[in-house]
Amino acid sequence: MSKKKIGIVSGLFILFLVIALLVGFNMTGAIDTAVYNFVISFRCDALDTFFKTVTNFGDEMFIVGLVIAVVVVLRNKWSLLYGCLAVDCALTNWIVKHIVRRARPDVLKLVVQGGYSFPSGHTMIATCMYGYLIYVVNKKFTNKYLKFGTIFLLGCLIILVGLSRVYVGVHYFTDVVAGYILALIILILYIEFTEKYFSRGD
Repeated sequence: MSKKKIGIVSGLFILFLVIALLVGFNMTGAIDTAVYNFVISFRCDALDTFFKTVTNFGDEMFIVGLVIAVVVVLRNKWSLLYGCLAVDCALTNWIVKHIVRRARPDVLKLVVQGGYSFPSGHTMIATCMYGYLIYVVNKKFTNKYLKFGTIFLLGCLIILVGLSRVYVGVHYFTDVVAGYILALIILILYIEFTEKYFSRGD
């Protein structure tokens, strides 16, 4: 791994630790409340339906189906690594959740969600899985319109899943931010591993 990538990963990890400490000492209430109030100020029936649908794209069962589909379609070492990425992301999220043990927001929830709040699992898994697909699409697609169109859609999906978790009331803003950061660390490491050991052929 290059010094630049090591620096990026280290910086992201430090930022994650800072947020985790702030959360642990209950010092994020102001920003979490402000963002939540801003987001829900847009609530309406149409957006309720939209975000309750979008949030499912980070759901465990949907991701399991996605991984199976990728494995069946590609049937190569890339797809096997994709499955490993999903497991590592879910396991990391579970471990951190049970270390921090942050309760979910006590607000009106549009969906039912149990477990701890920090960091957002949906945000993490969406960032890892769709982020890795962005990497693969960028490497493999030759049609520039199809490539950039697919990357744009996957990027939007990553952003919308994170936003949806605040909108439906099951996560704080800092849960989502921490989820993005931790997922980016995992994603960078997996892409680095792919470049080093899996980039030659399929």
